[in-house]
Amino acid sequence: MPRVGLTRDSVVETAAIMADEVGLNSLTLAALAERLGVKQPSLYKHLDSVAGLHRSVSLVAKRELGEAISRAAVGRSGADAIFAMSHAYRNWAIQHPGRYVVSQTPPAAGDAEDETTTMSAIRVITDVLTAYNLEGDDSVDAIRAFRSLLHGFVSLETTGGFALKVDIERSFERLIHGFTVALDHWKEPVEIAET
Repeated sequence: MPRVGLTRDSVVETAAIMADEVGLNSLTLAALAERLGVKQPSLYKHLDSVAGLHRSVSLVAKRELGEAISRAAVGRSGADAIFAMSHAYRNWAIQHPGRYVVSQTPPAAGDAEDETTTMSAIRVITDVLTAYNLEGDDSVDAIRAFRSLLHGFVSLETTGGFALKVDIERSFERLIHGFTVALDHWKEPVEIAET
């Protein structure tokens, strides 16, 4: 019989908190059971495996990150929305380091729930970029660039990659400003170098 008050949602929420505290690699069923005060077999009433646990935390993380950038973009457009989403993304990632890592996991082939969850966050970015009249490949390129610059900055920042004594906030502002300037010229032809 499951422990009173122990539900799948409460198990996954505890796992998400632990991922932020100890990192995803240290998030095991044994550690989670200990945190919850239950025997490990009790978790199998709610989760099927460590992989299933990580997938569940990933879905929570993707939803939370998508909601954070969506709330930031509400009522804004253009550069104002880009700046607001960027700050919301970075703040969420810094506050939730374990969840952030797993939020970047691509959906497994055929995992419709994960694909839908992932695309709902990307759709927020797509909607904001409509202010720049980007369509088709131009839109995809801009989405990839935006996600890459945010992920790159956050990843370097959270792993201590910015050791120089220059204000990180200033660097972040300049990065986002540069991206918004680039968006104003995004549809200009680009020569693709041969490899």
